[in-house]
Amino acid sequence: MEMPAPDPRILARKSRIVARLRSVLPTDAVVEDEIETRAYECDALTAYRCPPLAAVLPATTQEVSEILKICHEEGVPVVPRGAGTSLAGGALPTADSVILGVARMNDVLEVDYDNRFIRVQTGRTNLSVSGAVEEEDFFYAPDPSSQLACAIAGNIAMNSGGAHCLKYGVTTNNLMAVKMVMMDGEIVEIGGAHLDAQGLDLLGVICGSEGQLGVVTEATLRILRKPEGARPVLMGFDSNEVAGQCVSDIIKAGILPVAIEFMDRPCIRATEAFAGAGYPDCEALLIVEVEGSDQEIDAQLERIVAIAKTHNPVELRESGSADESARIWLGRKSAFGAMGQINDYMCLDGTIPVSQLPFVLRRIGELSKDYGLDVGNVFHAGDGNMHPLILFDANKPGDLEKCEAFGADILRLCVEVGGCLTGEHGVGIEKRDLMVDQYAPEDLDIQMAIKDVFDPKWLLNPAKVFPLASSETRRIAAE
Repeated sequence: MEMPAPDPRILARKSRIVARLRSVLPTDAVVEDEIETRAYECDALTAYRCPPLAAVLPATTQEVSEILKICHEEGVPVVPRGAGTSLAGGALPTADSVILGVARMNDVLEVDYDNRFIRVQTGRTNLSVSGAVEEEDFFYAPDPSSQLACAIAGNIAMNSGGAHCLKYGVTTNNLMAVKMVMMDGEIVEIGGAHLDAQGLDLLGVICGSEGQLGVVTEATLRILRKPEGARPVLMGFDSNEVAGQCVSDIIKAGILPVAIEFMDRPCIRATEAFAGAGYPDCEALLIVEVEGSDQEIDAQLERIVAIAKTHNPVELRESGSADESARIWLGRKSAFGAMGQINDYMCLDGTIPVSQLPFVLRRIGELSKDYGLDVGNVFHAGDGNMHPLILFDANKPGDLEKCEAFGADILRLCVEVGGCLTGEHGVGIEKRDLMVDQYAPEDLDIQMAIKDVFDPKWLLNPAKVFPLASSETRRIAAE
């Protein structure tokens, strides 16, 4: 069967756009070859793929501005891309779009230890921000599991958190200012390197906006002094519900650990086979870490262990050394890779009130039986940010669709108990049509009206966040 010949008008349009982009960028910063653009056809939600029209790799804010001016004039959609670690399809291109990758924008621009901030280009990886200040005993607090690879740009887009967000907050709590390029190429600065910057407080609108409003090229981030010390305790329990109740009781007692992480039996078994961390044979375990001086750590852990003992743990293991701490964390840090060795999986991201953990965990188990798909639970239990991993076979017809239906039911459950659809992965394409389960039509209309102001032509990160029918209607009306 012969493939249809490419439409000459499409080829001519692509040729013109690529030529204009090459006129403002170095030769190697424009990727147009059909084979090479496949590197950008998906992000970490690999079930969905679409090669873009082209990809561009700017190195400066001014280059980003020139790119967006051209795309704005040509009516070309632009998909901002950090490191491509999005699990919600946040960087999935459309066939007529240009991927704007910020990977080359990775410089540290300023460090001010007296005022505790660092200013970086947003292509810089999360972990390397702490690496830039660790010699002075400072660190950047948000620590998503993908921090070795994920970019600050994506962290801002999705308002990423991590294991230690219970105490230090997520990206929005550690973001002080941004430099952002609007779709028409205008460069704006929002916030400042101090408390209560002048002007409208728009950082809360930008952080978590998933590339819908502009391309953030620079970020001023809060850095903190490293704590004197930290120590985890590992707790094993006979059921998910009991472990969930222990988490609820710790929070209810007014204790604020730096992290409370949860893993269930499928994850425990997978990580033991993968990393050999020496976890107990149990249905669920918690890793609870506290920090401060030795006296503070001892006092907090004494209260936490006392609460845990009321739930009859099968094991309580308090770290006594840096090596033991590393082993306690080893399995948790390896969980996603370990589960990937077992089967294909979809990683969800819903948030619930901590008091609802026992009920939600029980209900997920029931749904797992109903759908006939196994699920592993590993998540940030302290703030209720759940990450169920639904196992499926990508090569088995109908399994992906069944997995997606199962995932949608879990996310609706999160909303029903007073939570929300996402904690740190964003909406992307994964949850866009579930937005109606959390928001009334009036609420969604206000959100889309904000995009109207920032991006009147609806060219930035198309087909994401909002229900597809609604966003397409808005886009067509703006043409």
